[in-house]
Amino acid sequence: MSPPASSRWRTTVSVIVLSFLFISPATAIYCDEDDCYDLLGVTQSATVSEIKKAYYKLSLKHHPDKNPDPESKKLFVKVANAYEILKDEATREQYDYAIAHPEEVFYNTARYYQAYYGHKTDPRIVLVGLLLLLSGFQYLNQMSRYQQAVEMVKKTPAYKNKLRALELERNGGLSSKKKNNRQMDKKVEEDLSNELQLDIKGAHQPCIWELFGVQFVLLPYTLGKLLLWNGCWLWRYKLKKAPYAWEDASYLTRRSLRVPLEQWENIDESTKEDLVQRRLWEKSNFESYVAEMRKDSKRRR
Repeated sequence: MSPPASSRWRTTVSVIVLSFLFISPATAIYCDEDDCYDLLGVTQSATVSEIKKAYYKLSLKHHPDKNPDPESKKLFVKVANAYEILKDEATREQYDYAIAHPEEVFYNTARYYQAYYGHKTDPRIVLVGLLLLLSGFQYLNQMSRYQQAVEMVKKTPAYKNKLRALELERNGGLSSKKKNNRQMDKKVEEDLSNELQLDIKGAHQPCIWELFGVQFVLLPYTLGKLLLWNGCWLWRYKLKKAPYAWEDASYLTRRSLRVPLEQWENIDESTKEDLVQRRLWEKSNFESYVAEMRKDSKRRR
């Protein structure tokens, strides 16, 4: 059976009242139960120089090196804390606000912890640390993917056949009688594997120039190079109306066909030349090429 509504309401009110009874005033988080200004012996309208003089005077009197009394040491700690709060314009302003608005307990407490325990590190250091962290994760991820791909390739029959062919080539076309058709010795296999250049699509060894940190550092150079390239392109082909160079015509053709650079490089030179001569970056030529490819595809079916 659930308790009556009146009982639940009384319990809620009691919890709230007890919470406010046990919560210390917002100013207490600065100098405990003391007043920061009273600890230094100055008024709330005191200047920074007056606060400084008051602190030096009290520190000479209560410093542990000057006064071995334990009570004096405790007072010195309080005075030093009060000085740290009042010497800084921002924290002094927060403290003055807490004195003027003691009812805003949670707001004043949040401002205090934000000022004293918030992030005070130089943003540049944070940026460098973040870039290093991201670059490290990027490098480890690429290396892990590449190693996994290599392990998968090494298990395929085609890879093992390449190793056998490389072994025969090193031995002058003669296979070792000791091995015959048995499994290749691990040391020999490792040596031969190092000689094979594995070209795995979708996975490659991590390159330092591709890391986020390096690309960020080189960003001004990259942007400058891009602006220079676009300026030269505009001057050469838009204003002077010069014919496209082979590299630029290849770029326009590849962009029109939406072919990745790696795939474009694997196309034979005669096919590349034919595609470039078609001037596929022009809309009418591209539409004719697409229609021709569709007809050819239907004919093959």
